[in-house]
Amino acid sequence: MTDIPASMNAMVLEHPRQPLVFKTVPVPKPAAGQVLIKVIACGICRTDLHVVDGELTKPKLPLIPGHEIIGRVACMSSRTEGVKLNDLVGVPWMGYTCGKCKFCKLGKENLCENAGFTGYTIDGGYAEYTVADARFCILLSEEHGKAASAPLLCAGLIGFRSYEMTESAKNIGLYGFGAAAHIITQVAVAQGKNIFAFTKEGDTHGQAFAVKMGACWAGSSSNMPPEKLDAAIIFAPAGELIPKALKDVDKAGIVVCGGIHMSEIPSFSYDLLWGERVLRSVANLTRKDGVGFFDILKQVEVNTQTEIFALQQANEALDKLRAGKITGAAVLVLD
Repeated sequence: MTDIPASMNAMVLEHPRQPLVFKTVPVPKPAAGQVLIKVIACGICRTDLHVVDGELTKPKLPLIPGHEIIGRVACMSSRTEGVKLNDLVGVPWMGYTCGKCKFCKLGKENLCENAGFTGYTIDGGYAEYTVADARFCILLSEEHGKAASAPLLCAGLIGFRSYEMTESAKNIGLYGFGAAAHIITQVAVAQGKNIFAFTKEGDTHGQAFAVKMGACWAGSSSNMPPEKLDAAIIFAPAGELIPKALKDVDKAGIVVCGGIHMSEIPSFSYDLLWGERVLRSVANLTRKDGVGFFDILKQVEVNTQTEIFALQQANEALDKLRAGKITGAAVLVLD
């Protein structure tokens, strides 16, 4: 790809808690170790909402959001390895790690003390082009060169990391049935697990969607599941779900908080945690997660449910996601 324009269209966050602004901005130039990517599609993640709504408090400003990016390498800088021109790649949330801090040295790069995050501290994919560290680009097969694959880059990856933390659990509850849940349900069911889906009170549409995706039971978050759970993953950013999930899991059960932001957690009695129950969070992801997840997708067919928007409709898509009116995942299509 040699015909790279000087400018591009982008949706820009100038001030938190205000709508994104549709602007013409210069096409970024890749620094050493980076590649320029022509964006095909970019998924809209709940984390984008937390950034736009000011709940994640230290974004780069002005900022181009978006970290579920599918695109092709359009230009390469010096010292790039692992990718070549025209490769189809995915760009996830984790955009850079230092490799030098204690966590990087322990193989826990998701906890890097100097990390950079796509669509938060690094400009992301709500634009026609973006730059990314070549080391953190995920090489994709051609079958993933479409809008439907964009949610796999965060909803899929964070869902997968959360799912891995449930270890050998057979009965797994998913609290909040959106982009991540509908992807990981298909993986879990293919691996012989039983999925119990919890949605907002009265959300019969979401419950029917969960059953369609393979859940063996679906109900509201206030309902008790028909049998004890071995593990639970909380995708909804609602702190009040933690005591409820602890109540739903059996002794030695694991409760995983899969979001980057959650509302205040109410106090709860120790007996809900007792019995060697485990409560833990998921922080970001690693490159190993990307390799592992896309390897699984070679054996497990996952169909994402997506609602497609043009770049200029990003605010509309964010509004619908905020209101809980997206079934599955929202995706901006640029190509």
